[in-house]
Amino acid sequence: MITGGARGIGLGVARQLAAAGFDLTLTGTRPEEEVRKILDELRATGGEVLYMHGNVALEEDCRAWITKTVEKFGRLDVLVNNAGIAPRMRADLLETTEASLDEVFAVNVKGTFFMSQAAAWQMVSQGEGIIINISSVSASVSSPNRPEYCMSKAAVGMMTTLFADRLAADGVRVYEIRPGVIRTDMTVGVTEKYDRLLARGEFPIARWGLPEDIGKAVVAFATGAFPYSTGEVVRVDGGFHLRRL
Repeated sequence: MITGGARGIGLGVARQLAAAGFDLTLTGTRPEEEVRKILDELRATGGEVLYMHGNVALEEDCRAWITKTVEKFGRLDVLVNNAGIAPRMRADLLETTEASLDEVFAVNVKGTFFMSQAAAWQMVSQGEGIIINISSVSASVSSPNRPEYCMSKAAVGMMTTLFADRLAADGVRVYEIRPGVIRTDMTVGVTEKYDRLLARGEFPIARWGLPEDIGKAVVAFATGAFPYSTGEVVRVDGGFHLRRL
């Protein structure tokens, strides 16, 4: 199950999981008819794909999505908490509005929390499962012109720790992936900025990240490649986190 799975990083994850043989549930804010081509593409790999429209910021939608997924497939093996938003406008820390902070936290923090909670109940009843949170390098890198986003991703980091600790004894493992600069519709407006950083050598691996880069990391966790790990954070950021002299 991938929240926000029909575009950007979520779609890259969906493609990689479909290729690995998973049946999929995707959630999104667009009506199903608007993502029909994407669903057909994923179904062409041979697996089943269920799409559900709704809002991850609403707890009732989170619970309903889990229920419908289990009704369809009988169980839930993997949840990928990918749905997330940036502020509508980048604004200085001292100009950040209550409305913007509330909107970003509703999706990035509240949505991730209640999706994880609903999935956890199901996975505990199964005796196993994997939760993967997609956060961001912004969890630990300061951007004072979008503080609500940075703080929300830092919260996801602690959420990973909390759920990993609580669920380990129940056979449920929890991981976090922190993408760097990924080429998606979310980064279109700052392409010039990141192109300059790449040209200056700020990224040891000097290219844009792609959604499939994140998808490949998800597949490693989802297929059980780390059976003796939980709470682990993997950075898929081209080495941007490295401190260099």
